[in-house]
Amino acid sequence: MEKTSADPTFFIQSLPPDVRTDIEALDDVISEVMRGHPRVMWEGKFWGGTDQRIIGYGDLTYSRPGKETVHWFIIGLAQQKDHISIYVSAADEDGYLVKKYQDRLGKVKVGSAVISVKKADDLDLKALRELVEAAADFKP
Repeated sequence: MEKTSADPTFFIQSLPPDVRTDIEALDDVISEVMRGHPRVMWEGKFWGGTDQRIIGYGDLTYSRPGKETVHWFIIGLAQQKDHISIYVSAADEDGYLVKKYQDRLGKVKVGSAVISVKKADDLDLKALRELVEAAADFKP
């Protein structure tokens, strides 16, 4: 995947109305907390080979010993086929921050660095805001 020049706001506006409302609500929370960080579209093949369009908030660059340097986003927001994904790349010595907040996030499914939710109302937006605040200044 790579950053593109596509406008995240136009991307959101292009979504079907029922999906757009949820993505707008989540984008509002994440954008407010991540104010001052870049908000850009990432497009292309994602893990597993699927084509994705992800709104990325913040820049993350880290080196892996013996491998290419990774350029990524701190927070990512994507509409999937039947759910919404919120990617949180921030971690500390105890692991990904998502895991620390999983019990407070609401009716969601949590992976190592991703929150999956059917609709925005299923997610505790206060807990999401706190998670994004914790991740906002992440430095690997």
